[in-house]
Amino acid sequence: MRPIAVRRAALAASAAALALLATACGGSSDGGDKADEGKGAQAGKTAAATPAAAKALTAAELEKAALTQQDVKSGTVATKVPAKDDIAQDQVKADDGACAPLAFLQSGTYVGKPAATVKRAWTGTAKKPAANANPEDAMLAALNTPKVQLTLASYENGGAEQAMKDLTAAAGKCAGGFSYTAAGEKTKDVKVTTTTAPEGADEALALTLIVDAEEGVKVPVKAVVARKGSTLVLLPAINLASAVSGKDFAFPTEILQAQLAKLA
Repeated sequence: MRPIAVRRAALAASAAALALLATACGGSSDGGDKADEGKGAQAGKTAAATPAAAKALTAAELEKAALTQQDVKSGTVATKVPAKDDIAQDQVKADDGACAPLAFLQSGTYVGKPAATVKRAWTGTAKKPAANANPEDAMLAALNTPKVQLTLASYENGGAEQAMKDLTAAAGKCAGGFSYTAAGEKTKDVKVTTTTAPEGADEALALTLIVDAEEGVKVPVKAVVARKGSTLVLLPAINLASAVSGKDFAFPTEILQAQLAKLA
């Protein structure tokens, strides 16, 4: 997932939406996107310690456990990630090696060396604009759509636990920002903040990464990593409206909960 590329697409979509809305009644955004609650809480929360490393799932088992359209209540699940978003780990290079786990996570690829992986993509459903707002607010409401790239990665010999440690360490070391290149495109993050980790996993880490995008806009990217036994669920998320406005948005936790339920 490349936030700067998503921002370009969002800007193109917003220009088209504004052109249409200028001749229509317009609608209302439900305002600024709600901020992720619990900002500043500790990461790496452990719900239950695992006494011994669990056995890694096979590629076939991961495929069976990954989300499908039937598992979600809203939005659209793609079982095949678009080629432009399916970035391999070796296509991602962080300027500072200590920040590499965050670069992998933000790019929509895996962390560490898993035994098997599978990917999904989920796009939320935009709310209909209300009838009495100005065209700009109506356009942002129409674009208020979360996009999540989901990677399931299963590890041998405690690799999932180690990947969580590496991500937590990187979040601390790289809190002031970092840069990386993914599939030839440079991205600069100016801030990394740890937020409240969702419940339901053996371990979980939640982050907000602020991308320095075009025209001076600071675009938020939300990311959650949850461990269930030997498997990590890696979920970077972006919102098209936030890519235009720079406003914060709420991470769609229902996608994580649906995935954890299938791994239970």
